[in-house]
Formats: sequence, C-alpha cells, structure tokens
Amino acid sequence: MLHNLKILFHNGKQFIPDPTTVQVPGIFRGRPIITAAKVDADRLKDFCPTNAIGTNPVTIDLGKCTFCGDCARRFPEKFLFTKDYKISSNERDRLIIKEGEDKLVEVNPDTVGKEIHSVFGRSLKLRQISAGGDNSCEWELGAANNVQFDMSRYGIDFVASPRHADGIVITGPITANMARALQICYDATPEPKIIVIVGTDAISGGIFADSPAIDRSFLDKYHVDLYIAGNPAHPLTIINGLLDLTRKKRL
Repeated sequence: MLHNLKILFHNGKQFIPDPTTVQVPGIFRGRPIITAAKVDADRLKDFCPTNAIGTNPVTIDLGKCTFCGDCARRFPEKFLFTKDYKISSNERDRLIIKEGEDKLVEVNPDTVGKEIHSVFGRSLKLRQISAGGDNSCEWELGAANNVQFDMSRYGIDFVASPRHADGIVITGPITANMARALQICYDATPEPKIIVIVGTDAISGGIFADSPAIDRSFLDKYHVDLYIAGNPAHPLTIINGLLDLTRKKRL
C-alpha cells in the first residue's frame, strides 16, 4: 500500500475524470489561429509539403495539415497553434481555418443524420480498418480506450467483426491493396451504419495524396459522417469528436 501511495504521489492520477474539459500538457499542437498580420503570399505557397496552406485569404486545411508546426516557426507573427484538441467535424469545410477568425472546429448538429442520435446516442460499436496506415492513428485509437482516457465509459467500443459494428473507422490513405478489403468490411456492416475517418492520411491522403499506390474511390461513393483531424489524432480529439457526433443536440 505504501509503495502504491508513493507512486501516486510522484506520478499523480493518470485517470482523466472528464475528457471533454481536461487541459493538454506539453507541446501539443491543436487548432491553429491565423492572424491578420501581412506576409508575402508567394512565400506561403510552396513550403507546405501537403499544400495545406491556401492564400487569398490565408487558410489552413486541417484535413491536409501534418501539424509539423513549420508554418508557425517560419511565420510566427501569422500562425499560432493552440492546445485546442476539439478539431473534428461532420462537414469537411469546417476543417478549414481562415485568416482573422478564432472559430471553433465542431460538429454541425443540424446536418447529422437523425438515426445517429436515436440509434447510436448511448452505444456505438466500431470496426477499425487500417487502410495502409503507419500505425500512429491506430495507436491513438487504442489509447482512447485505455485506463487513462476510458472511451468505453460513454458506451463507445471497438469490435473485432464488422457484423457486430455500427460503423467503420478508417485510418491510412487507403492503398490500392486495401481498397477491396475496405469495401468488403463496409458491406459486412449492418445498416444503419456510419463512416468515420481519422487522421490526415485518411482525410486527404496526406503526403501520399498524389501517389499511384492509393485508391480513394471508396470515399467518392459514400457519405462520411465524421472527420477527426490530427497527425496522428489525439485520443481526446477522437473521444470528443465521437461524442459530438452522437450526442450533440440540434439547435
């Protein structure tokens, strides 16, 4: 008992009582802010490897951003990364941060399917598919249900079979070798079902966007219910995104 108390004194409590309000320590990069400071637009165009930065007006697309922070280092007067980890939305356009705006990234409850709240509002079982991922988002999805974050307290869990799932979670840019497997998994999931895509690679292809080795035609055929940004996505981003999708009330 004394040994356990000693560890608790040195390390603190690792369990997070409320993942919706906890502050992130350390050097975490979350939602960026783009100030109104003037910079040379030509200098902004070419240095981002995923073309996440747009000009006129200046924007950052969180679906393409690798969160490397290079823009904030090169143009500190223009870009600032906050520790706001709530960067998920059901609308792709809401992942685009615009110059001069300090606007939250969130789910629009008015465009969420009615069956999502009524069917999945208190219990959500998901089948995760690594479609060519580098295992970083996969690790964070696993961490979301460890003893610290404990996503299952909200009735959200991962299952082994798509036949037991309410939807699929896609990570990775979707390689050509995984395109068929992804389709099979989706077809095996019973209706009604949702599609959640996690991380930069899954949302836009990331640094692999122009590679001939990927096949993202699956996303052209189906409606995506939730985009969870990050590279990789933080467990708190994952948990809050899923909670916003399934439990945020319509206005």
